[in-house]
Amino acid sequence: MTVNLRKWSTSTWKTTALALVLLVVAGCGSNKQANGETEITVLLDWYPNAVHTFLYAAQEQGYFKDAGLKVNLQTPADTNDALKLVATGKADLALSYQMQVAISRSEGIPIVSVGAIVRHPLNQLLVLDSEGINSPKDLVGKKIGYPSIPLDEAIVNTMVKSDGGDPSKLSYTDVGWDLIPAMTTKKVDAIIGGYVNHEKLLLEKEGEKLTAFDPSKYGVPDYYELVLTASEEGLNNKSAAIKKFIEAAAKGQAYTASHPDESLQLLLDEQSEEFPLDAAVEKQSLAILLPLMDAGTEPFASQSEQSWNDVITWLTEQGQISKNVKAAEAFRNL
Repeated sequence: MTVNLRKWSTSTWKTTALALVLLVVAGCGSNKQANGETEITVLLDWYPNAVHTFLYAAQEQGYFKDAGLKVNLQTPADTNDALKLVATGKADLALSYQMQVAISRSEGIPIVSVGAIVRHPLNQLLVLDSEGINSPKDLVGKKIGYPSIPLDEAIVNTMVKSDGGDPSKLSYTDVGWDLIPAMTTKKVDAIIGGYVNHEKLLLEKEGEKLTAFDPSKYGVPDYYELVLTASEEGLNNKSAAIKKFIEAAAKGQAYTASHPDESLQLLLDEQSEEFPLDAAVEKQSLAILLPLMDAGTEPFASQSEQSWNDVITWLTEQGQISKNVKAAEAFRNL
């Protein structure tokens, strides 16, 4: 079964997001033309936050419009909904996760990654400094909170083993998505499933002192956290429009990198009562994200076959993929 890497932390958000999914299914025909523009429906991976700033910048600066696109940004109930809606042609694009794309393809879902948005792990092992955990192997004898996702267990097990510890001696506590209160109440000593640009910042705002351990430094491939996905059929039918979208999004990212405060304000101006944002936290988050989204000398959103091979090999070794997935078919650079 495909895993959810991010979910809502409150029932209100989930109910609202589900309503938006139904809106996409019922009323957003992705092949419609509006004033000569090609309409593109894009599903976010979570409620709008700092990582989506480049999209709102591209929207507000007119880059999508200049490319002949009418872009609808929507929020699904969870990542699985987004991928399934794209796979069935109910939406054109969705932000998701590299590992989830690989797992989905192993389940026969015809999803393809068309761009790496966040190029390094955000889901990092967060530990309380007060517990004396200096490296992953020190987790033996400690309580690790997680949202009952086998993939998160695999990440921590790999980190501990790589660090010279025995993963069979680890103790996991299912805290659902109450990751933050589990730490503030000292129910657990560490969490996996929280992001360094979100949960870590919120915990630090609560006065907690934390250390984050990057999985890619401890045996887990340096994977793309966030990727842009399309369906195989969608790529066949609308590859030109999707390429234009990525080019316009790249301009949005360039604008965001050079005008972070102005770009973030565009996002904050669009926030709704259902999805309130903490401006200070989002500013910190964007500062963390920008270098992790930078492709260096490569074009924005570019991907490598080596990255996909590494991720697929690791997922297979961890028992997360049971059927063969070909790296070259899982992604495409347009």
